[in-house]
Amino acid sequence: MVPLFLFSGFIAGKESKAVKGLGTVLDEKIPIESVELAENSYIFDHEGQLISEITSQQQNRTYIGYNDIPEIVKDLFITSEDQRFFEHIGFDAAGMLRAVFINAKNQSVEQGGSTITQQLARNVYLSHEQTYNRKLSELLYSYQLEKNFTKEQILEAYLNAIYFSNGTYGIGTAATHYFSRQIQELHLAELVFISAIPNNPTMYDPIKNFQNTKDRQERLLVQLYENGTISKQEMEDAIDYPITLSRKTRVDTQPDYVTYVHQELKQLVSASEGYAQKLSEGQNKKSIDDQVTERVNEVLSQGIIIHTALDSTLQKRLVTAFDQHLPSNQIQGAAAIIDHQSHKIVALFGGKDYEKFSFNRAFQAYRHPGSAIKPLLDYAPYIDITGATKNSPIDAGAFCKGSYCPENYSKKNYGTVSLETALKYSYNTAAVRMLDTIGLEKGFSYLEPFNFASVTKKDYQNLATAIGGFDHGMSPLELTSAYTTFGNDGLYYQNRTIVKVTDLTGETLYEWKEEPMRVWKESTNNQMRSLLASVVKSGTGQKAFVAKDYVGGKTGTSNNYNDLWFVGLTDRYTAGVWVGKDSNGSLRSIYTQGPQILIWRDIMK
Repeated sequence: MVPLFLFSGFIAGKESKAVKGLGTVLDEKIPIESVELAENSYIFDHEGQLISEITSQQQNRTYIGYNDIPEIVKDLFITSEDQRFFEHIGFDAAGMLRAVFINAKNQSVEQGGSTITQQLARNVYLSHEQTYNRKLSELLYSYQLEKNFTKEQILEAYLNAIYFSNGTYGIGTAATHYFSRQIQELHLAELVFISAIPNNPTMYDPIKNFQNTKDRQERLLVQLYENGTISKQEMEDAIDYPITLSRKTRVDTQPDYVTYVHQELKQLVSASEGYAQKLSEGQNKKSIDDQVTERVNEVLSQGIIIHTALDSTLQKRLVTAFDQHLPSNQIQGAAAIIDHQSHKIVALFGGKDYEKFSFNRAFQAYRHPGSAIKPLLDYAPYIDITGATKNSPIDAGAFCKGSYCPENYSKKNYGTVSLETALKYSYNTAAVRMLDTIGLEKGFSYLEPFNFASVTKKDYQNLATAIGGFDHGMSPLELTSAYTTFGNDGLYYQNRTIVKVTDLTGETLYEWKEEPMRVWKESTNNQMRSLLASVVKSGTGQKAFVAKDYVGGKTGTSNNYNDLWFVGLTDRYTAGVWVGKDSNGSLRSIYTQGPQILIWRDIMK
């Protein structure tokens, strides 16, 4: 047997050199560098007021650091869940052995003998299924956690990870959710009360099973006393202390605006991290969109603050104006207000009785613009190319090209008039002549900087677009954004809701970095501002007059009175209002009232 033993030893020695240590294998298979927990993100208006809290992975969590967690809470969880927490290496062999005997006796997996570290591993990395396979994985993950983190870090993560019922995760979130106060402000009785929940979040749900929770709170207080953590007097006072729940509802206001902020966040992340470039290179759109969505969800789950330009006063004024001038439930509307000095979208109206993430007419409804397109497609390009002024003549008489013979609204022909007269009374034949003179291709080249999403190649060949006859049209936000060019000397800036995105410590993660584009000459813009002012002073938009240093704009009506528009600007703001029916029904009965103009006037006062 001696030679055989020596030979076996020799072979085993060679093999052992090729075998990796357990620690090395675990580092490769279970690399844990950090404990990632989904955190709430926040959206603020321009004054720093919270307007929306965003939960990720359906976990309402506000993470708090180790030093911000009261010592009594740490002592309580160690006392009730893992008394040897500071001595074991992630698992408690004696506790596990005891659980195995109990499970074997009952022929089921009823007890786990889990330490705080194991519970953290289960909550963050594993499922909650009661199997021995999961328990083995739990041990391995626990070993890695103990290897890579201090006990304090593990306890901090655990207290932020555990579930406190009603969609609430983490001890800090539980404090604000059930008592509407920070954890440091809670009484001992309240701290122990919420600490009773995680043991069985269903049984100890404070809303549905208040008495169960109170009973366990009292048992925990007795346990703290018996362990010498609190005095008898403190225990008795805490047991007698009245528990009054004051649940904090999650802040989620301004749904019209917030819905678009979420949309713009995708655009910002896409532009900042190269996804937009991949799209421009022709890569699969659906695949890129899915990647962007996944990335945005990841960013939101890390806890961010989205700083926006929302002016809550103007937003409220928008809602009030639509309520006042659109009493019929069958008639809808949408609007956008942009501060063209800062190039920020400061208010949005997505429709009456708007609900978050539903169809938002401000940026998702593409409607025929009617005559509201004339300043952008006809007048400004014509003036820019020909050098015409507001006093230059234009023929407003009958016009036909092929089978296309547009008419003026009054069915009359006006002969030669000035550009100012043609615009302020919205003569169709004059506008069509302008576009025909410069050519469709040249006219549409002036629209390209605005990136109208639903303008098609078919539109480029249709002279009826001169008076709003588009295949699909444009959204209220798109049209309003284009009009901001008149407030910026012929330069077009992309207008945004998001000022910047920071992490929870204030470090900037994302912000827009864009340069303006010149659309038409400054001299052209000066002429256009004068023309738009005449529309309000003595033309079709007189109802829009407000006492400002400058007021100008343009009305628009699509065929059969399906769409009513007014888009205009003051010295600081550009605003666009659309009124119509989702089903494209006629608004002839309210046309003369000019509800879109009255809404615009009320929000721009």
